[in-house]
Amino acid sequence: MAATRNVMRAVRVFEFGGPEVLKLQSDVLIPDPKENQVLIKVHACGVNPVETYIRSGNYARKPALPYTPGSDVAGVIEGVGEQVTAFKKGDRVFTTGTISGGYADYAVAAANRVFPLSDKLDFRQGAAIGIPYFTAYRALFQKGRAKAGESVLVHGASGGVGIAACQIARACGLKVLGTAGTEEGVNMVLRNGAHQAFNHREANYTDKIKVVGCRGPIEINPRDTMSKESSIIGVSLFLATEEERHECATALLDGIEAGWLKPTVGSEYPLEEVVKAHKDIICSSGARGKMVLLP
Repeated sequence: MAATRNVMRAVRVFEFGGPEVLKLQSDVLIPDPKENQVLIKVHACGVNPVETYIRSGNYARKPALPYTPGSDVAGVIEGVGEQVTAFKKGDRVFTTGTISGGYADYAVAAANRVFPLSDKLDFRQGAAIGIPYFTAYRALFQKGRAKAGESVLVHGASGGVGIAACQIARACGLKVLGTAGTEEGVNMVLRNGAHQAFNHREANYTDKIKVVGCRGPIEINPRDTMSKESSIIGVSLFLATEEERHECATALLDGIEAGWLKPTVGSEYPLEEVVKAHKDIICSSGARGKMVLLP
């Protein structure tokens, strides 16, 4: 019986491909936290679209195989490595990255990617902070240079990053417009900070607003950007410097304490349904909050 306590369930990827390459195994060794690392008992893990791109093998970042996906976990500190003084066993935390992978019962993370989880939020909400809120803050302020009084359009605003962008922009004094693909999604966008919301599945909805944005390729005439001195900016959280990550963390932790940062959790899946989760996050008809896995 003693040996069984050293293993856990974890989703493993042995080859790149479709959702079916996600394999739940029950005999994975629980990792040990090394220097400046912590071990977390995972209570919830966020599912992000980028994790499906990485899994497919068609993304710039390719982890060494086999690997366990998952960056955004929320849970309780189970153990700490040497040099870790900021956390102790029993602390509630959330992460913005893991070393061993978050689709598991336990995960190891670098201590500088772990933050205290306020009692104001539950574990599911904690698992919805990482990539969505850090990406939204980076897009709005570190790349977009948004300022109070300006207007921002969040296309597809009812998903994890979209809701984060609406809440952050509203709290920082911007006029917020959002779109969603269902009436329920539109109402969710309005509840989360948007001044106005539009259904992007309605015919001619762009007559009400001017918008460009989609997951697929798009053709742009450079001459059109000149007439208004427009900018097109790509955003990747993975390229953020330590200083930029620290800025994001400081602003967002303040937002949790102030009460305006309040993640909306959508679909929930047990680890056993991870394949369905990866299918649904790309193919579902309309996002309604942050998708999470519950070990």
